[in-house]
Amino acid sequence: MIWKAAGDGRRTDVILSEVSGLSRSRVATLMAEGCCTLAGKPCTKAGTKAPAGQELELTVPEPKPALPQAEDLPLQILYQDTDLAVVVKPRGMVTHPAAGHAEGTLVNALMHHLDSLGGIGGELRPGIVHRLDKDTSGLMIVAKNDESQLALSRMLADREIEKHYRALVEGRMKEPAGRVELPIDRSKKDRKKMAVDPEGREAVTEWQVLAEGREATLLDVHILTGRTHQIRVHMKALHHPVCGDPLYGWEKGVKVPCLMLHAWSLRFTHPRTGEKLFFQAPLPEDFQKGLRIAGIVKQE
Repeated sequence: MIWKAAGDGRRTDVILSEVSGLSRSRVATLMAEGCCTLAGKPCTKAGTKAPAGQELELTVPEPKPALPQAEDLPLQILYQDTDLAVVVKPRGMVTHPAAGHAEGTLVNALMHHLDSLGGIGGELRPGIVHRLDKDTSGLMIVAKNDESQLALSRMLADREIEKHYRALVEGRMKEPAGRVELPIDRSKKDRKKMAVDPEGREAVTEWQVLAEGREATLLDVHILTGRTHQIRVHMKALHHPVCGDPLYGWEKGVKVPCLMLHAWSLRFTHPRTGEKLFFQAPLPEDFQKGLRIAGIVKQE
C-alpha cells in the first residue's frame, strides 16, 4: 500500500501518521527501513520537516506471514465480540514475540483463544494495539480485525482510552496528588533503560494517593501517553520509584515479591457500536502480598 501527502512544514512522521492512520512509531520504523521518499528522494529520519508543496510518499509492505504459533496458555478474557477483546495479561508474560521470546507470549495465547485476529502494515503482532512490560500485569485491549486495530490505535493517539494503574512506590508522597510532564527517550547511558530527556517524546502521568504504609505508598496512576516504562521512569524522577523495580528501583527498598505495577482499569467507547465500556482487573495475589509486606491495609 502506498500513502501520499503534501508537505506543510511539519515533521514527516506526523504528516504520514495522519494520512495513513499508522502510529508515529510505526511510520518512523518504516522510514528507517527506506520506505519513504520526500520530493522523490529517500527520507529516513522521522524528524525531517517536509517543506510546503513537496510530495511525501510512504510505501507500506504487504503483511508478512504470521510467524507466532498458537499456544494453549492460560489467559483470562473479560470481554470479546467480533471486533475486539479485553484480556488480563499475567505477570511474567511477554506481550509479543521478539528476540529471545519466540514462544509463550501473549500473542501466542491470543492466537489460541481468539477466533480471529487482524494485523496492519506487516507487523508480526496480530491484534496488539498497546503493550505492557513483561513484569507488569493487567488489562489489555486486543483488536480482532484491521478496522478495529486502526480505530483503537487512533483512539490511543487521541487519548480517548482512559487507562489507570495501581502502583506501590517507595516512601511517602508530599502531596495527595500530582501530575508529571517530563519527556522520555531511550537512555544514552544504558540502552536497556528509558530516561527523562528534554529531546524525548512527550509523556504525561497523573497520580493520586490511595493508601500509605510504613515505607511505601499505594497510588492510582493515570497515564495520558503510552511511552515505554513511562510510570517507572516518572516515579523514579519523583524519587519514589515503583517498589520491586529491577531497573529503576532502590536496592534497599521495600522487599516485595514482584514489580508492584498493575494495569487496573480501562474505559473507552467501542469503535463500532459506540457503547461505553469499563473494565477492572483485580490485583493478583503476588501484588496483594506485596501490599501486606508494605503494611498497606486500605487499598481504595
